[in-house]
Amino acid sequence: MSELILKSLPAIEALPTAQWNALVGDDHPFLRHEFLHALEASGVVSPSTGWIPDHLTLWRDDVLVGGMPHYRKLHSYGEYVFDWAWADAWERAGGRYYPKGLTAIPFSPVPGPRLLLAPDIDPLAARERLAAGWQQSGLSGWHLLYAEDEEIDAWLEARPDLLVRHGVQFQWQDAGYGDFEGFLASLNAKRRKTIRRERRRVGEQGLTLQQLTGEEIDEQALAHFFHCYEITYLERGRHPYLNLDFFRRLHRSLPQTLLLVQARLGDQPVAAALYLQGSRTLYGRYWGSEVLADCLHFEACYYQGIEYCLAHGLKRFDPGTQGEHKLTRGFAPRRLRSLHYLADPGLRTAVANFCTEEQRHVDAYSLAAEQALPFRQ
Repeated sequence: MSELILKSLPAIEALPTAQWNALVGDDHPFLRHEFLHALEASGVVSPSTGWIPDHLTLWRDDVLVGGMPHYRKLHSYGEYVFDWAWADAWERAGGRYYPKGLTAIPFSPVPGPRLLLAPDIDPLAARERLAAGWQQSGLSGWHLLYAEDEEIDAWLEARPDLLVRHGVQFQWQDAGYGDFEGFLASLNAKRRKTIRRERRRVGEQGLTLQQLTGEEIDEQALAHFFHCYEITYLERGRHPYLNLDFFRRLHRSLPQTLLLVQARLGDQPVAAALYLQGSRTLYGRYWGSEVLADCLHFEACYYQGIEYCLAHGLKRFDPGTQGEHKLTRGFAPRRLRSLHYLADPGLRTAVANFCTEEQRHVDAYSLAAEQALPFRQ
């Protein structure tokens, strides 16, 4: 059998779409060729934005048999596992932290596979070839974000020198609720009453919610969504990471993955939340509103998503980062780990000490979050 050939490619467009997607599976729209290509073709991922595509791929003859999305990063924006303090400390000490290597989905803190392999490829051999790629790149290090536990464990077995950093997200899981009332019945009386009041409050303000999927999302609805999404950033004095061209490309190439929840006041849309969906998971990601309305964010971004999962057989709902406000609405803490290779021994030792101390805080936070869940005992 021919050996694995490692190739570094400067654009996802250089990869055959069908071969890449065959490695991805059916529950991970953010890893699909179309999603990654929309990021690059729209210009939101490019050297000018500090994201330099450098995808690591494995080939047997002319067949793609493995790969990881990989970027040379000139900063740490858009990652959600924050290492600004590491970079600042290292550069004040005279080092050069950027560019660094990053395996992640740009602007998308979504747990999922990161190393894609054909079934007949030896995972250990693949990891050894890929590690040679990022070790010999001249970068300060390599960072693997939001990979699944099985993949994290496999990397640690292959490369025990990788540093582990711990974090927490909040996700909803269907425990056989049947419908939204079944979900509410699993909560304690206080939370059940609060959620019913929040949903009722949205209607009392004259707002109605509509769910649009795939081709039902026309250009006008997409443009209005982007206008709302942009407002979310502009209110904080920033421009959004993603542009309208990205969302248009995504809608053209992956319409079946999109769910748009539109809030209307009379016959006019005034707010919108855009989700992506896989075969088992709903991913809530993008939101914005033209109006200030009590409880509308909770309805559009959480309760509509839970209802959609229950109606369409999706078992998990990942609503994005951050969140004690998610916790009280039935989203349980999920522990996540990231992996970090740092070329300099001194920096590696300092970061290892930081990660050990940080883990104690994450452990305590996760335990407190579990105890605060609103489910009936």
